[in-house]
Amino acid sequence: MCGRYAASRRPEDLTGLFRVEKWDPAETLAPDWNVAPTKEVHAIVERPLKDAADRRPVRQLRVLKWGLVPSWAKSPEGAARMINARAETVHEKPSFRRPFVAQRCILPADGYYEWVTGAEERQLEEKGKRKRPRKQPYFVTPADGSVFAMAGLYEFWRDRTLPDDHPMAWWATCSVITTEAETTPLAVAPAEGPATLAEIHPRMPLMLTPDRWDAWLDPSCTDVAELRSLLTPPPAGLMRAYPVGTAVSNVRNNGPELLAELAGPEVGTLF
Repeated sequence: MCGRYAASRRPEDLTGLFRVEKWDPAETLAPDWNVAPTKEVHAIVERPLKDAADRRPVRQLRVLKWGLVPSWAKSPEGAARMINARAETVHEKPSFRRPFVAQRCILPADGYYEWVTGAEERQLEEKGKRKRPRKQPYFVTPADGSVFAMAGLYEFWRDRTLPDDHPMAWWATCSVITTEAETTPLAVAPAEGPATLAEIHPRMPLMLTPDRWDAWLDPSCTDVAELRSLLTPPPAGLMRAYPVGTAVSNVRNNGPELLAELAGPEVGTLF
């Protein structure tokens, strides 16, 4: 799954990297090293500009809220549960199948966090001595330092309780697509701990390599089979993972220090 990630790249860098044509500097978000569900995030979308005479799709850097609200939802209350969509079933789930065909996006990140329960903590839990075991957070990121381009979906929801001119009348929300975690060795693995992503968690965000960005963002591509072929996991051996401090577990903590690599896990022996 993907429940937390880091996104510290400047909009100026993202616009060049993704060949963005339209970006409103007024929508600039501050770097965020602890992105959590319901937060606003930067996303790359390709769609016609609002109220423009020319209806050609334009690549844009937009701000979306993480936690998808389907257009047909009666309220946004379930958004916090719609942060992830499974690649295997995204084309058939009622909440995701329409945006999968019509409204796809890329969510740029530095990488994502995942938590592992230490062996000693599991033993305490099994003995009933610790109801909520402590977990060791890991940061997963491309080994070459490139952007982690997560495949995503976006949706628009209209709050019918508000007038048309109200700033909150429309919600623009998104979800991260996940896939099975890699079982092949990491490009760079920690000295002590997991050697594969699957040993950290069975799921991971689906990272799109640059050769798939254009096809994924292209709104004219609506063939489900063709789109599903883009959800193949990237080549193995691109990622590294390392332990970080448990401060990231508290969403109120934020800053580049959260990405600092530890010499070893803080939470006991993991394996």
